[in-house]
Amino acid sequence: MSYAEEMTRTDSRMKLRRVRSALVALTLAVCMTLLTACHGGDSTEWRLTNVTDHMPDLDFRLVDDQGKAVTGQNYRGKVVLLYFGYTHCPDVCPLTLAQLHAILQKLGPLADSARILFVSVDPARDTPDVMHAYVNAFDPRAVGLSGPARDIEALSKRYRSAFTREPDKGDGQYEVSHSSAIYVFDRDGKARLLATPANQQDDLVHDLQQLLSQGTGA
Repeated sequence: MSYAEEMTRTDSRMKLRRVRSALVALTLAVCMTLLTACHGGDSTEWRLTNVTDHMPDLDFRLVDDQGKAVTGQNYRGKVVLLYFGYTHCPDVCPLTLAQLHAILQKLGPLADSARILFVSVDPARDTPDVMHAYVNAFDPRAVGLSGPARDIEALSKRYRSAFTREPDKGDGQYEVSHSSAIYVFDRDGKARLLATPANQQDDLVHDLQQLLSQGTGA
């Protein structure tokens, strides 16, 4: 075999190895893409209970603390923390709202894209004016929501919450027993997380930071 023929054969073998290397690299890239797709592209580790695809979207027709009719659509683009309570609540509600304020404070500028929706389970006493004064005493990003009793009950059932009015104490005063969960919705109005009294403040700060950092369509 001549020197020229040997060089030609060597060059062909080198080209073949380069082609094989390129194919291997392409195959690995495709495999990595498929693996990522199989995991849904969301590797976030939540500390709260993940309810994605297990609860309905944010949807309601109520009245806010300005007396304006609003729906869930009004809060698209915001991360929403939905909580059922009432202004005459002696302990749990003010404690929860104070904690949510502290959590939003820890989030800094990110919290500007969050809203606390405080839904009254006592619409008979919680007028828009009363709700406005109450929620704004805790945080400017809190919105009080009320409305007809049937609408409040329907919203409560939608998210598997519950409340019961206790017997009147005789002076027109009464308490309302209610669930204490916090429902967290993403910017698209999708139910994502559920917080309970068992969760620490740092758990909410961690998960809200992750959720607030995501855009729509997450």
